[in-house]
Amino acid sequence: MHIAIVSTHVLSSDTPAIARELGRGHSVTVYTRTNSAIKASSAIKGVTVEQVPAGPAEELSENDLLPYISDFSDGLKRCWRKDRPDVIHAHSWTSGLAAIAGSDGLGVPVTQTFHHGDAPSAPVQRLERAIGRRARAVIAACAGEESELIRMGVPRRNIAVVPSGVDVARFRRQGPAFPRGEQARLLHIGHQGAGLAIMALAGVPGAELVVAGGDEPAVARLRMLAGDKGVADRVDLLGPVPHESMPKLIRSADVALSLAPSAPTGMAALEAMACGVPVIVSATGAHLDSVVHGVTGFHVRRPGEVAVRVRQLLGDQTLRTALGFAGADRARSRYSLERISQELIRVYENVCA
Repeated sequence: MHIAIVSTHVLSSDTPAIARELGRGHSVTVYTRTNSAIKASSAIKGVTVEQVPAGPAEELSENDLLPYISDFSDGLKRCWRKDRPDVIHAHSWTSGLAAIAGSDGLGVPVTQTFHHGDAPSAPVQRLERAIGRRARAVIAACAGEESELIRMGVPRRNIAVVPSGVDVARFRRQGPAFPRGEQARLLHIGHQGAGLAIMALAGVPGAELVVAGGDEPAVARLRMLAGDKGVADRVDLLGPVPHESMPKLIRSADVALSLAPSAPTGMAALEAMACGVPVIVSATGAHLDSVVHGVTGFHVRRPGEVAVRVRQLLGDQTLRTALGFAGADRARSRYSLERISQELIRVYENVCA
């Protein structure tokens, strides 16, 4: 099977991994806009990356991309007339517009993933509804997104739930960890929701909090909050952390937190679970599917619960160990790239049948 993956943006960290896994048994080509941030056409081992000229060679917001969608779709059509794929998988609504237009007349089924973060605006919802009705399948990352798509008007029969996958060969319990002191270490992955972790730290004496992620303005806001709460000496704001360094950082923590108000993929929690670290997560999005409350970690619905759950875990080594083992087992058995790629192939085969 020849699979065409379409992305108008620089690929997120999990897309190359799943493309590489799909490429083990199938021919995979990733089509993206020409972008100076992509260093080489061989960016993904075993996968062909085709850069299609459309607009300036820099990352653009989805609104700024709109004037160049027709150029991108024309470029896709030229590519696909020479090398017709068996199935197309578009990532984001701008990619979906380009993929549907570019495949017009070719008889190639289009599948779609929207990658919802914040709720889309009304105009974007209308476009997504139209794309969802044209696409042969819309792939949701979790049950919550499936419900959201149904409310938007995407036919239920068109929706397939396939979660994001985690590289369990890299994110695993065994392996090196970054050095740390004697204080208990909490790690919040991502800057969104990190303010809740900083506020909770005031109720967890003797622990330190490491925050991975966030640009300079976000880090500055978090630093100010830590000062206001009197915990600045126990908060380490790292800013952006290279993805290849995350396994070592996660393994250095006693507890991992992901308290973002939305979790469309829940990737931070999945990676922590795969590393055998118990997690405390916001009760939203993919977290509700991946984190089994009381078994692999805890869901929190109110800010006041965070410190309570942190103290519970730090005070009980046996519980931390049990949740860590259960989380690693769940990540391997349910969310490995191998299993997720098999589920995607089943979706592709169904739309091609």
